[in-house]
Amino acid sequence: MTHSLGAALVTGASSGIGAVYADRLAKRGYDLILVARNGERLKALAARLISKTGRSVKPLVADLGEKAALAKVEAVLRDDPSITMLVNNAGTASITPLLNSDIDEMEAMIALNVTALTRLTYAAAPAFTARGGGAIVNIGSVVGVIPERLNGVYGATKAFVLALTQSLQHELAEKGVRVQAVLPAATATDIWEKAGLHHSKLPVGTVMSTEDMVDAALAGFDLGEVVTIPPLQDGEDWTRFDAARRALKFGYSAPAPRYRPEAPVRRIA
Repeated sequence: MTHSLGAALVTGASSGIGAVYADRLAKRGYDLILVARNGERLKALAARLISKTGRSVKPLVADLGEKAALAKVEAVLRDDPSITMLVNNAGTASITPLLNSDIDEMEAMIALNVTALTRLTYAAAPAFTARGGGAIVNIGSVVGVIPERLNGVYGATKAFVLALTQSLQHELAEKGVRVQAVLPAATATDIWEKAGLHHSKLPVGTVMSTEDMVDAALAGFDLGEVVTIPPLQDGEDWTRFDAARRALKFGYSAPAPRYRPEAPVRRIA
């Protein structure tokens, strides 16, 4: 058995991206705390990983959309000093056009993708800071940058994940805490089927395997990236985009000339 790197708490761990993260992190030397709603699948995965890697793997059955269950996981993050990594993977998606979507379903998506992720992050970050180190990995999506692609609320939740990660990096980098946002595009998980479209129906050559996505995300983590986009072929595209974003200047007390009363009126077609 390799030396332990501490424990990684992975949400949404019973299948898909979370299950592959669990496998890869155990092989890297992390003990695991695996969180998901499906207790049967979670316990089967834990048993499999214990047998394969010899690491300590604890299943923690919790529906992060429920306040009491979420609070239980928050307490673990705050109080367990062995935890050195949080992988915020649990989430849900929607492909339905915004105006055709059920508002209660949208609210539930916000509760999981935004509220639960934020509360777990707020539990982990102070604990990691106090312990002098740790890592928070937030699984976002490319729709956080291009929200026109899918359901607008889904895109907005993933834009939140990206913005929160970038802000946390700004605050925590000098305190020994690593933060990473992973932005997959279409990935072969059951999240598509749950959203109403199986990934096999997507255009050929556009869907990445779960294993490739996670391996790329971990490679990005090893490179020290704050934002990792596995399908983006030219990483300089993101570097230039992010640099342009940072270079925007907003700190002026007066409106821009185009918004002043004397400016000529230009109508947008």
